Amino acid sequence: MPKAIYDRIYKDLKEKIENEYYAYQQMLPSENTLVQEYSCSRNTVRRALAELAADGYVQSMHGKGVRNIFLPVEQAAFTVGGIESFKESAIRNRRRPSTRVLLFTELTADEKIEKKTGFRKGTDLYYIQRLRFLSDIPLILDHNYFLKEATYGLTPEIAQNSVYEYLEGELGLTITTSKRTLTVERVTQVDEMYIDLNDYNCMAVITSQTFNDNGIQFEYTQSRHRPDYFRFQDVASRKK
Repeated sequence: MPKAIYDRIYKDLKEKIENEYYAYQQMLPSENTLVQEYSCSRNTVRRALAELAADGYVQSMHGKGVRNIFLPVEQAAFTVGGIESFKESAIRNRRRPSTRVLLFTELTADEKIEKKTGFRKGTDLYYIQRLRFLSDIPLILDHNYFLKEATYGLTPEIAQNSVYEYLEGELGLTITTSKRTLTVERVTQVDEMYIDLNDYNCMAVITSQTFNDNGIQFEYTQSRHRPDYFRFQDVASRKK
C-alpha cells in the first residue's frame, strides 16, 4: 500500500494522542469509524495502528479495540527504539529546537576512526560537531560522522537545519536500522566548554551506528546529553 496514506493517518493519530485529544487510557475510535473518517481501507488503518503500537502510543486488545497508553512527560523524552532526528524529537516533545554547528569538515578515516566508528580506514567522511538547544538551553553535544558517498552534498546550513530531512527528502535515502549503546561517561573539556553542567561530572551518552535499506552504514553519532534533563524511553514487549 502507498506509504503516504497510512503514514498520514499514523501522524494524525499520533498528534491527537500527544495533544491529548484522546486522553490517556481512552479507547480510540473503532476501525470502522477510522476507515470512514480517513476514507481508506481497513488494512491501511491497521497498518497505521500497528506502527503506533510499535512506538508505544497504543495497545491493541483482541475483540475490544485500541487503547491510548501514551502518558505525556514533563521532561523531553528521546526514544531509543525508534529512529528520529533531534528536530523531530523536539517537536514531539513540544519544545523549540535550534542547532549551532561548531565544526564541519571532511576527513578520511584512519585506524583510530575505524575502530571507533566502524567506517573502514580510507573511507571519506563528513565530520560535524553540533550543539543542540531546547528552548535556548544548550543540552546536547553531537559528534557526527557521515559516509560521504551516501550523504553527498552536506553543508553546514543543512547540518544546522536537519540532516535527515535532506537525506530523505533530497537524496531519497531510506533510513532503516540503528544500533545503539547507552552509557554514562565523565565530562570532557569540550562538554564543559559548551554545556552548563550544573555541577554534574558526567554525561548520558548515546552512541549509534545507522544503516540504509541496503545494509550500508552511513552514520556514526555520539550524542552527549546533560544527565538531569532527559529521560530515554523504549517500548518493549514480552515474548511468549
